[in-house]
Amino acid sequence: MSTLEIKNLHASVETPEGTKQILKGVDLTINSGETHAIMGPNGSGKSTLAYSIAGHPKYQITEGEVLLDGENVLEMSVDERAKAGLFLAMQYPVEVPGVSVSNFLRTAKTALDGEAPKLRTWVKDVKVSMENLRMDPSFAERNVNEGFSGGEKKRHEILQMELLQPKIAILDETDSGLDVDALRIVSEGVNRVAENTGLGVMLITHYTRILNYIKPDYVHVFVNGRVAEQGGPELAERLEAEGYDRFLVDA
Repeated sequence: MSTLEIKNLHASVETPEGTKQILKGVDLTINSGETHAIMGPNGSGKSTLAYSIAGHPKYQITEGEVLLDGENVLEMSVDERAKAGLFLAMQYPVEVPGVSVSNFLRTAKTALDGEAPKLRTWVKDVKVSMENLRMDPSFAERNVNEGFSGGEKKRHEILQMELLQPKIAILDETDSGLDVDALRIVSEGVNRVAENTGLGVMLITHYTRILNYIKPDYVHVFVNGRVAEQGGPELAERLEAEGYDRFLVDA
């Protein structure tokens, strides 16, 4: 059982106009086996929350705590956060020229476990995961995200998650740019990992369509750098019907 606790988190970023505060006191707790949907309009700070937890140097934490199983995540380097069990699926995954998908995955697994996985078992695990995600076997020899379509990049993110088995996964607009078939396959991958490992999920999205496949336990409305309202899946349905206008007026 793992727990990610975000307590009164404030974060800012440097802009040409000066320092801009984006997160303004975020409180959120995610336990193993829970799926939390973070919804909100553009510019509300959802992605800033994701990257602040992951350790992006662009964002300066000015107040608050992020604890994973009681350990202070904010005192860890980016790789230490990953080793502790945090996983970030990026909205725009970066290309890594010259590094094949197979080498990248095995290197990441070795770094997490402290030893290389047994080759026969590892090859089998990779093959099964790729088949589940409807990925061609030749995909493993391509350079990481280089020339990938949007759907291929997102499937690769879920492939990483399935093989590395983190404690808590932060999925930043994983549904962005996906067609209907890719959305279903990626969502099934998230559900499969959660069911098999007890993964805790923070799912950041603008739209409810992915929530038709990944059923959230909790929905949090993010506006102006903080959680404006929270509830169950019915809150997502209300947002679909009404939009964010009432929250923006209040803000």
